Amino acid sequence: MKLQVNRAYNFNAGPSALPLSVLEKAQEELLDFRRTGMSVMELSHRSKAYEEVHNHAIDSLRELLSIPDDYKVLFLQGGASLQFSMIPMNFLQAEKKAAYVMTGSWSEKAFSEAKLLGEVYYAASTKDGNYRSIPKLKELQYHTDDAYLHITSNNTIYGTQWKEFPNTGGVPLIADMSSDILSKPIDVNNFALIYAGAQKNLGPSGVTVVIIRKDFLEQANTQIPTMLKYSTHAKNNSLYNTPPTFGIYMLSEVLNWAKELGGLDVIADLNEKKAKLIYDVIDTSNGFYLGHAEQDYRSLMNITFNLKTPELEKSFLEKAKQEGFIGVNGHRSIGGCRVSAYNAVPIKGCQAFREFMIQFQKENY
Repeated sequence: MKLQVNRAYNFNAGPSALPLSVLEKAQEELLDFRRTGMSVMELSHRSKAYEEVHNHAIDSLRELLSIPDDYKVLFLQGGASLQFSMIPMNFLQAEKKAAYVMTGSWSEKAFSEAKLLGEVYYAASTKDGNYRSIPKLKELQYHTDDAYLHITSNNTIYGTQWKEFPNTGGVPLIADMSSDILSKPIDVNNFALIYAGAQKNLGPSGVTVVIIRKDFLEQANTQIPTMLKYSTHAKNNSLYNTPPTFGIYMLSEVLNWAKELGGLDVIADLNEKKAKLIYDVIDTSNGFYLGHAEQDYRSLMNITFNLKTPELEKSFLEKAKQEGFIGVNGHRSIGGCRVSAYNAVPIKGCQAFREFMIQFQKENY
């Protein structure tokens, strides 16, 4: 029997909202997973029952993102933050440099980790403009013999997003897609490696997805610890050691939900509509609400804004919490307000928040 619960309007930046139907199915299967007499959390990762979950998750991700056969799909741990180190450990050779495009806090962190392991430099940066935009493609400056070019596709803290990706020719393109993977169709062929923490659009925290081209994988450094080699996980179907089995089960069910919804074209359309509901209020508020990102680079996942005075902003955030809107405070490093409208956030949640914004302006203008 399903419990009746009051669901919050969850705008947390991560871990973030999960589809209600997925949570309900997990609840239903929690004690006896497919007549095994065990929870999926109790299954051996070597069992047939778990192997089916694991492979279904890989196949579903391949289907949704149209991942070609010459790419491996890996399920790792350590979040995107470990990828900041693993990537240069595997691919930043001593005689080469790596280029990083600086568009926010997470690209800064990725750069800082890589700097500990090899020679890196900025291909472009929008820091001087307080990360309100994404560099134009023609502004990117990197070398044809670079080990790789690294970008962060969506910036959760500042609310900017790449609308098109660079064509790097022979330079391997690597993207941290933690906060917008699965939010729209992409051409995986443009990338040598994509990585993403699961806790925004793919499932709960604890799983990191890596999509890596096989010929790029073959170039990796072999003189590093076993668990930090991509090849270790690629050769063992991400089962070299015990994977985060429950997280992968949940990821598999989120992918099922995405397919039932109609796939990435439908999801992308919904995300456009959700973001527009809130951006329209900002744009028509006569300066009462002040969007952080420049319009051409606005994120559909993370809508960031301020109010015209700090006092109003404080009152707005307090009132939002009272009304049941969770996670609207901006990141602790910059403050302000942020609405994270990831895939599983229902459109009715964005509609409700839109009405709240309009009403708050009426009462405080």
